[in-house]
Amino acid sequence: MEAKKEEKLSKRSSFWVWVIASVIFRLILVYFHKNLNLSSRPEVSTPLTSIRRLAEGYWLKQSSMSPYAGSMYHGSPLLLSLLGPLTVQRIQGQPNHLLCSLLFVLADVVSAVLIRATGQKLQTSYSQSLKLLELDNLLRSSEILSSGDVASLVYLWNPFTIVACVGLSTSPIENLAIILSLYGACTRLPSLAAFGWVVATHLSLYPAILIVPLIFLLGYGLDAPPRKLFVQRRHGKGGDNPSSGSSCQQEELLNQSKPPLTFSWKPVMHFLFWASVWSVYVLALCSLSVKQKGGLWEMFERMNIILLALFGLYRSSKLNNMDKQVVLDAVPVFTYGFILTVEDLSPNMGVLWYFFAEVFDFFRNFFLIVFHMNILFMILPLAIRLNHRPCFLAFVYIMISSMLKSYPSVGDSALCLGLFGLFIFELADMQFSFFLFCGYVGVSLLSPVMHNLWIWRGTGNANFYYATAMAFACFQIVLMVQSTSAMLNHDRKLRKLSVTKP
Repeated sequence: MEAKKEEKLSKRSSFWVWVIASVIFRLILVYFHKNLNLSSRPEVSTPLTSIRRLAEGYWLKQSSMSPYAGSMYHGSPLLLSLLGPLTVQRIQGQPNHLLCSLLFVLADVVSAVLIRATGQKLQTSYSQSLKLLELDNLLRSSEILSSGDVASLVYLWNPFTIVACVGLSTSPIENLAIILSLYGACTRLPSLAAFGWVVATHLSLYPAILIVPLIFLLGYGLDAPPRKLFVQRRHGKGGDNPSSGSSCQQEELLNQSKPPLTFSWKPVMHFLFWASVWSVYVLALCSLSVKQKGGLWEMFERMNIILLALFGLYRSSKLNNMDKQVVLDAVPVFTYGFILTVEDLSPNMGVLWYFFAEVFDFFRNFFLIVFHMNILFMILPLAIRLNHRPCFLAFVYIMISSMLKSYPSVGDSALCLGLFGLFIFELADMQFSFFLFCGYVGVSLLSPVMHNLWIWRGTGNANFYYATAMAFACFQIVLMVQSTSAMLNHDRKLRKLSVTKP
């Protein structure tokens, strides 16, 4: 017992040593921010996450102008109010935007701690499930490392996370909100889960699809083997000799600590209630923030115009009396409309900017609907197949949105790779791991090279850089497909072992 306690203490101390080292490493890079010039990289900063655009929007607001005037800032008004003052405060002799950098470093550390706590919850629950199925011998190979520690360290030391933090991107704030929602759902805190989900959706829109795994987490509980295995095991124990003392003890243990086989609506209703409360609160804060610029009513009017324009109704008789130039001017103003219409075609790590730069305007609205609906079409099939693993389902949803979102960055991939570490035990037999690792490294090195050849040296064209973006998307697809396949194979393995167990 003492040896185990000493081993746990040594693991905890080593974990915090790595956390402190990651903070020191980030602070060192912050002081060389001008030399690295990461904030201008298209892989790091997007039109929605750039701190430079946010500073420009705050300057316009301080000058009694609309922060959404022109085409610079399209982010959240709350983010503008929170981070805007930090962009104008200067400390003599220190780098610019130092306070913003410190805030992003703090957001990364808090995200890593929450990932670790979530991983510990998942590992504890999963080990109990395997013990109920009398498959606890499979846990011996996973006692060396904790999945929560691995996931948090992967998130902290991932080059994508470090670059997003040092490059003054607001991605760490968005990732923190997503992780906070998952942590709240895993710990059965509906108010915390609702707060994280509302904030994440408000900042980026795409986390709205995470409501499905969050409801599963609150209704069914944490990730577990398929529920049929527990039903079969319970019936199998019921068929044995009831006079056996060990059989009675196992049946009592199974009944007391088995995962819920029925959906619990009470925490889900609490979550929906708190989501409504937080949504109203966020809208009220936004209304106060843009009160001098027309208020929320003007924003909703512009949102209606955007939706009509997106579905091509501005060509119909309903909008014949409306000046089309007014529509085009209103589209980039609202944050969600800017995301949905992909108005900014500056290069990034996504696959939409080049496509919509080349597509004919006549087909633009059609392909906008196709790309956005492609995300929605995947929600239901994956939810049906992976309803017993809601945390992994959230990981898959985040992977899909990071591939097909309008303005992706390396911060989105950093979150995916960090959450991937939560399932290292289940995905131990995943194929093409070395191929994916080499692919991510290769694309990360080639992307700035191709961008330099295209923009600065003039010896290449947009196809060079877009090829790296396509390759990056392909590697993400392979990672998502292979991880899902490995998880389903792991469930099949548990089913076979449970059936053959005497």
